[in-house]
Amino acid sequence: MTALDRAAAAFEVILCSGFPTQLIVIAVLAALGMRPQTVGGELSARFIYALTLTDTVLVVALVHFFFRVRGESMAAELFGGRPAGREALLGLAIIPASFIVVVFVLLALQLVAPSLHNVAHNPLADLARTRLQAAVFALVVMVAGGVREEIQRGFVLRRFEDYLGGGGIGLIVFSVMFGLGHLEQGHDVALATGVLGAFWGALFLARRSILGPMIGHAGFNLSQVAKFVVFGM
Repeated sequence: MTALDRAAAAFEVILCSGFPTQLIVIAVLAALGMRPQTVGGELSARFIYALTLTDTVLVVALVHFFFRVRGESMAAELFGGRPAGREALLGLAIIPASFIVVVFVLLALQLVAPSLHNVAHNPLADLARTRLQAAVFALVVMVAGGVREEIQRGFVLRRFEDYLGGGGIGLIVFSVMFGLGHLEQGHDVALATGVLGAFWGALFLARRSILGPMIGHAGFNLSQVAKFVVFGM
Protein backbone atom coordinates (compact mmCIF):
# COMPACT_ATOMS: atom_id res chain seq x y z
CA MET A 1 0.00 0.00 0.00
CA THR A 2 1.37 3.40 -0.97
CA ALA A 3 0.83 6.89 0.37
CA LEU A 4 -1.15 7.61 -2.79
CA ASP A 5 -3.50 4.72 -1.99
CA ARG A 6 -4.12 6.10 1.50
CA ALA A 7 -4.63 9.64 0.18
CA ALA A 8 -7.11 8.38 -2.41
CA ALA A 9 -8.99 6.40 0.26
CA ALA A 10 -9.13 9.47 2.52
CA PHE A 11 -10.50 11.53 -0.38
CA GLU A 12 -13.16 8.88 -1.03
CA VAL A 13 -14.17 8.85 2.64
CA ILE A 14 -14.48 12.64 2.76
CA LEU A 15 -16.48 12.78 -0.45
CA CYS A 16 -18.83 10.00 0.68
CA SER A 17 -19.24 11.38 4.20
CA GLY A 18 -22.27 13.33 3.03
CA PHE A 19 -20.99 16.78 3.95
CA PRO A 20 -19.51 17.79 0.54
CA THR A 21 -22.47 16.37 -1.40
CA GLN A 22 -24.99 18.06 0.89
CA LEU A 23 -23.26 21.41 0.49
CA ILE A 24 -23.49 21.03 -3.28
CA VAL A 25 -27.17 20.06 -3.14
CA ILE A 26 -27.95 22.92 -0.75
CA ALA A 27 -26.30 25.38 -3.15
CA VAL A 28 -28.31 24.01 -6.08
CA LEU A 29 -31.58 24.13 -4.14
CA ALA A 30 -30.83 27.69 -3.04
CA ALA A 31 -30.19 28.65 -6.67
CA LEU A 32 -33.61 27.21 -7.49
CA GLY A 33 -35.19 29.44 -4.87
CA MET A 34 -35.73 26.79 -2.19
CA ARG A 35 -35.03 27.63 1.46
CA PRO A 36 -34.48 25.33 4.46
CA GLN A 37 -37.11 27.14 6.52
CA THR A 38 -40.63 28.34 5.91
CA VAL A 39 -41.78 31.92 6.40
CA GLY A 40 -42.87 30.89 9.89
CA GLY A 41 -39.38 29.71 10.79
CA GLU A 42 -40.13 25.98 10.68
CA LEU A 43 -38.21 23.41 8.67
CA SER A 44 -39.35 23.22 5.07
CA ALA A 45 -40.42 19.66 4.29
CA ARG A 46 -39.93 20.22 0.56
CA PHE A 47 -36.35 21.42 1.09
CA ILE A 48 -35.45 18.66 3.58
CA TYR A 49 -36.85 15.91 1.37
CA ALA A 50 -35.19 17.26 -1.76
CA LEU A 51 -31.87 17.55 0.07
CA THR A 52 -31.88 14.12 1.72
CA LEU A 53 -33.17 12.13 -1.25
CA THR A 54 -30.85 13.84 -3.75
CA ASP A 55 -27.91 13.35 -1.40
CA THR A 56 -28.88 9.69 -1.05
CA VAL A 57 -28.65 9.19 -4.80
CA LEU A 58 -25.31 11.01 -4.98
CA VAL A 59 -23.69 9.17 -2.07
CA VAL A 60 -24.83 5.70 -3.15
CA ALA A 61 -23.65 6.42 -6.71
CA LEU A 62 -20.26 7.58 -5.42
CA VAL A 63 -19.84 4.51 -3.21
CA HIS A 64 -20.68 2.24 -6.14
CA PHE A 65 -18.27 4.16 -8.36
CA PHE A 66 -15.36 4.00 -5.91
CA PHE A 67 -15.83 0.29 -5.31
CA ARG A 68 -15.93 -0.34 -9.04
CA VAL A 69 -12.82 1.78 -9.74
CA ARG A 70 -10.83 -0.40 -7.34
CA GLY A 71 -12.21 -3.59 -8.85
CA GLU A 72 -14.30 -4.36 -5.76
CA SER A 73 -17.83 -5.71 -5.57
CA MET A 74 -20.23 -3.49 -3.66
CA ALA A 75 -22.34 -6.51 -2.74
CA ALA A 76 -19.35 -8.47 -1.45
CA GLU A 77 -17.85 -5.54 0.44
CA LEU A 78 -21.08 -4.47 2.16
CA PHE A 79 -23.12 -7.66 2.48
CA GLY A 80 -20.38 -10.25 2.88
CA GLY A 81 -22.30 -13.12 1.31
CA ARG A 82 -24.28 -13.82 4.51
CA PRO A 83 -27.79 -15.36 4.25
CA ALA A 84 -30.25 -12.50 3.82
CA GLY A 85 -32.97 -14.11 5.93
CA ARG A 86 -30.77 -14.49 8.98
CA GLU A 87 -29.47 -10.93 8.67
CA ALA A 88 -33.02 -9.61 8.27
CA LEU A 89 -34.06 -11.32 11.51
CA LEU A 90 -31.05 -9.81 13.22
CA GLY A 91 -32.11 -6.43 11.89
CA LEU A 92 -35.55 -6.78 13.46
CA ALA A 93 -33.93 -7.68 16.78
CA ILE A 94 -31.69 -4.61 16.52
CA ILE A 95 -34.70 -2.26 16.59
CA PRO A 96 -35.55 -2.69 20.30
CA ALA A 97 -31.83 -2.96 21.11
CA SER A 98 -31.31 0.43 19.46
CA PHE A 99 -33.99 1.94 21.68
CA ILE A 100 -32.29 0.53 24.76
CA VAL A 101 -28.98 2.09 23.70
CA VAL A 102 -30.52 5.53 23.11
CA VAL A 103 -32.62 5.53 26.30
CA PHE A 104 -29.64 4.44 28.38
CA VAL A 105 -27.40 7.18 26.98
CA LEU A 106 -30.05 9.90 27.33
CA LEU A 107 -30.86 8.91 30.90
CA ALA A 108 -27.16 8.84 31.79
CA LEU A 109 -26.65 12.28 30.26
CA GLN A 110 -29.68 13.62 32.10
CA LEU A 111 -28.06 12.56 35.37
CA VAL A 112 -24.47 13.68 34.76
CA ALA A 113 -24.86 16.53 32.25
CA PRO A 114 -28.47 17.82 32.12
CA SER A 115 -27.32 21.04 30.39
CA LEU A 116 -26.72 19.01 27.22
CA HIS A 117 -30.49 18.83 26.76
CA ASN A 118 -30.54 22.19 24.99
CA VAL A 119 -33.40 21.58 22.51
CA ALA A 120 -36.84 21.25 24.09
CA HIS A 121 -38.74 20.55 20.87
CA ASN A 122 -37.25 18.36 18.15
CA PRO A 123 -37.61 20.43 14.93
CA LEU A 124 -38.07 17.27 12.86
CA ALA A 125 -41.36 16.62 14.65
CA ASP A 126 -42.88 19.50 12.66
CA LEU A 127 -42.50 17.40 9.50
CA ALA A 128 -44.99 14.78 10.76
CA ARG A 129 -48.02 16.73 11.92
CA THR A 130 -50.57 14.87 9.77
CA ARG A 131 -50.83 11.23 8.74
CA LEU A 132 -49.90 12.05 5.15
CA GLN A 133 -46.89 14.09 6.26
CA ALA A 134 -45.87 11.29 8.62
CA ALA A 135 -46.13 8.67 5.85
CA VAL A 136 -43.94 10.71 3.50
CA PHE A 137 -41.49 11.51 6.30
CA ALA A 138 -41.31 7.83 7.28
CA LEU A 139 -40.44 6.82 3.72
CA VAL A 140 -37.74 9.48 3.50
CA VAL A 141 -36.07 8.61 6.82
CA MET A 142 -36.07 4.90 6.04
CA VAL A 143 -34.43 5.46 2.66
CA ALA A 144 -32.12 8.36 3.51
CA GLY A 145 -31.39 7.05 6.99
CA GLY A 146 -31.59 3.29 7.00
CA VAL A 147 -30.27 2.76 3.46
CA ARG A 148 -27.95 5.68 2.68
CA GLU A 149 -26.35 6.04 6.10
CA GLU A 150 -25.62 2.33 6.48
CA ILE A 151 -24.10 2.21 2.99
CA GLN A 152 -22.00 5.21 3.99
CA ARG A 153 -20.99 3.61 7.26
CA GLY A 154 -20.08 0.32 5.66
CA PHE A 155 -18.04 2.03 2.95
CA VAL A 156 -16.15 4.24 5.39
CA LEU A 157 -15.37 1.34 7.71
CA ARG A 158 -14.13 -0.79 4.82
CA ARG A 159 -11.85 2.02 3.64
CA PHE A 160 -10.44 2.49 7.14
CA GLU A 161 -9.90 -1.24 7.47
CA ASP A 162 -8.01 -1.49 4.20
CA TYR A 163 -6.16 1.84 4.00
CA LEU A 164 -6.60 4.21 6.94
CA GLY A 165 -5.52 2.54 10.16
CA GLY A 166 -8.19 -0.03 10.93
CA GLY A 167 -11.91 -0.47 11.42
CA GLY A 168 -11.79 0.63 15.05
CA ILE A 169 -10.46 4.05 14.12
CA GLY A 170 -13.03 4.30 11.33
CA LEU A 171 -15.78 3.41 13.79
CA ILE A 172 -14.77 6.26 16.11
CA VAL A 173 -14.38 8.79 13.29
CA PHE A 174 -17.66 8.03 11.55
CA SER A 175 -19.60 7.78 14.85
CA VAL A 176 -18.42 11.29 15.77
CA MET A 177 -19.43 12.55 12.32
CA PHE A 178 -22.77 10.77 12.60
CA GLY A 179 -23.48 12.42 15.94
CA LEU A 180 -22.47 15.87 14.71
CA GLY A 181 -24.95 15.47 11.86
CA HIS A 182 -27.77 15.46 14.44
CA LEU A 183 -26.79 18.53 16.49
CA GLU A 184 -29.93 20.40 15.45
CA GLN A 185 -31.88 17.94 17.62
CA GLY A 186 -29.84 18.79 20.72
CA HIS A 187 -26.41 18.05 22.15
CA ASP A 188 -27.71 15.10 24.17
CA VAL A 189 -29.43 13.61 21.12
CA ALA A 190 -26.27 14.10 19.06
CA LEU A 191 -24.23 12.17 21.63
CA ALA A 192 -26.82 9.40 21.87
CA THR A 193 -26.98 9.19 18.08
CA GLY A 194 -23.20 8.93 17.86
CA VAL A 195 -23.24 6.02 20.32
CA LEU A 196 -26.08 4.40 18.38
CA GLY A 197 -24.10 4.76 15.16
CA ALA A 198 -21.14 3.08 16.84
CA PHE A 199 -23.44 0.21 17.85
CA TRP A 200 -24.61 -0.29 14.27
CA GLY A 201 -21.06 0.06 12.95
CA ALA A 202 -19.71 -2.49 15.42
CA LEU A 203 -22.32 -4.98 14.21
CA PHE A 204 -21.15 -4.44 10.64
CA LEU A 205 -17.52 -5.01 11.60
CA ALA A 206 -18.50 -8.18 13.44
CA ARG A 207 -20.75 -9.66 10.75
CA ARG A 208 -19.44 -8.01 7.54
CA SER A 209 -22.97 -7.21 6.38
CA ILE A 210 -24.92 -3.96 6.52
CA LEU A 211 -28.28 -5.68 6.03
CA GLY A 212 -28.97 -6.16 9.75
CA PRO A 213 -27.95 -2.62 10.75
CA MET A 214 -29.82 -1.27 7.71
CA ILE A 215 -33.09 -2.88 8.77
CA GLY A 216 -32.53 -1.97 12.40
CA HIS A 217 -31.74 1.64 11.48
CA ALA A 218 -34.77 1.96 9.20
CA GLY A 219 -37.03 0.42 11.83
CA PHE A 220 -35.67 2.73 14.52
CA ASN A 221 -36.25 5.78 12.31
CA LEU A 222 -39.77 4.61 11.52
CA SER A 223 -40.55 4.27 15.21
CA GLN A 224 -39.21 7.79 15.80
CA VAL A 225 -41.66 9.17 13.24
CA ALA A 226 -44.44 7.26 15.00
CA LYS A 227 -43.37 8.91 18.27
CA PHE A 228 -43.60 12.34 16.62
CA VAL A 229 -47.17 11.55 15.51
CA VAL A 230 -48.27 10.27 18.91
CA PHE A 231 -46.41 12.63 21.24
CA GLY A 232 -45.47 15.52 18.93
CA MET A 233 -41.91 15.70 20.25
